Amino acid sequence: MSKQNSRCTWPGEDPFYVAYHDDEWGVPEWDDRALFEKLTLDGFQAGLSWITILRKRENFRKAFDGFEPAKIARYTDKKIERLLGDAGIIRHRGKIVATIGNARAYLDIMESEPGSFSGYLWGFVDGAPLQNKWKSMKSVPAQTPMSQALSKDLKGRGFKFCGPTIVYAFAQAVGMVNDHTTSCFRHKECAKLAK
Repeated sequence: MSKQNSRCTWPGEDPFYVAYHDDEWGVPEWDDRALFEKLTLDGFQAGLSWITILRKRENFRKAFDGFEPAKIARYTDKKIERLLGDAGIIRHRGKIVATIGNARAYLDIMESEPGSFSGYLWGFVDGAPLQNKWKSMKSVPAQTPMSQALSKDLKGRGFKFCGPTIVYAFAQAVGMVNDHTTSCFRHKECAKLAK
């Protein structure tokens, strides 16, 4: 059986999307800055398709100073206006302003929580990826009690654009949950990475 025949169905045949599925999606991520970037991008996805965000990811990285929270937390109104004029990203004032507030909330977590942002997030899955065994993408939920709890806690700390569905998509992307279908060749590979 070829990889194409044993892959999750959602990336279709788009080479860009297939590469994301095969190389990134579901791989456990532990880096604080990378986790902040992915959570931010998932927030920007609200109301849009992930491929739209994925195609603009490098533009986002450039526009948002490599997603360095300490830099983003200091953005001024002038910077917001510059971002609103940047056709390379999603020009949504609410999401841009939320990103600045989220960077400040991230910095608060880094100061108040023992460990790191990564440790805080991964604490919601007891520090290890949840290994789901879905036979088809139809079985995969849009949100779970874990994503509801994490969403609620993030919001309580000042984060925005982090509802339970966004948080679950984020958890899938960063490997907090392994939601590759059991017939997908990446399911076993990501399960091994979890160890």
